Amino acid sequence: MRIQELAPDVVMFVGDEVESVATAFVDGDRVLLVDAMGSEADAARLKEVLCGEMEKTVHLIAATHFMSDHIAGMSLFPDALTLAHRHHRQAFLSQNRPVPALYREPDIVFDNMALRWGRHQLRFLHNPGKTMDHFSVDVPTANLVCVGDNIVGNIVYLSRADPVLQRAAIGRIQQFGRSRVVGGHMGVFDAPVLDNALHYLRRMQDIVVDIRLTATPVEVAALISNIRLDDCVAPGVVPTAFEREWHGHNLDVIESQSIFALDAVLAAREQAA
Repeated sequence: MRIQELAPDVVMFVGDEVESVATAFVDGDRVLLVDAMGSEADAARLKEVLCGEMEKTVHLIAATHFMSDHIAGMSLFPDALTLAHRHHRQAFLSQNRPVPALYREPDIVFDNMALRWGRHQLRFLHNPGKTMDHFSVDVPTANLVCVGDNIVGNIVYLSRADPVLQRAAIGRIQQFGRSRVVGGHMGVFDAPVLDNALHYLRRMQDIVVDIRLTATPVEVAALISNIRLDDCVAPGVVPTAFEREWHGHNLDVIESQSIFALDAVLAAREQAA
């Protein structure tokens, strides 16, 4: 597990399982967690560090979205209150592989709210994108925003998502104007990562729509499976191994879930008009 101090009272944990991120906001002996790791093993290590080594108590766990790879540690802190958006069940059930054993009913559900935690005010703002329950946690006093899976590093993950919603969600995050962006995976990034993710999303859509418009039906799957990440990332971006892995997942789901098929139909209709 990678542990990084983002401020004197803000600590980020990046787990071994899918590089899932949890961010701890510390107020004296109390901790508020944004997300809770991607595996039980990572969650146990998180608890060991926070409660054992740092001698803190987790009082509140907020899930940026209610998917199994972000809530694995909730049950390890039975005395902590849990917080999620009111559409959390829709997100949990929309996963390709939900893990019911990790599900814990939230104690608090909401649309938008603000919470004072130590010197920080955390603004929990509903920001549907990758899932309908997604929220961003804007923390002006730490000059950061936690965005969950609305980005995956310099790219996005498209499975079960509406690309239009994803684009709008990233745009709203940009409006916060924070210098640091804490993703649901991989860690913390500088603000230009949001532009990079939007660039990737636009390029993927352009390429896939062009394939769907010009290729024969039997050619489409093979052409989509061969889309190169290097042809989609923003100039100057050197993809990580994790981003390459999830670009590969995107190529799988674009075909199996007919992603950008509607956009191709709309583009053909516009060309014919």
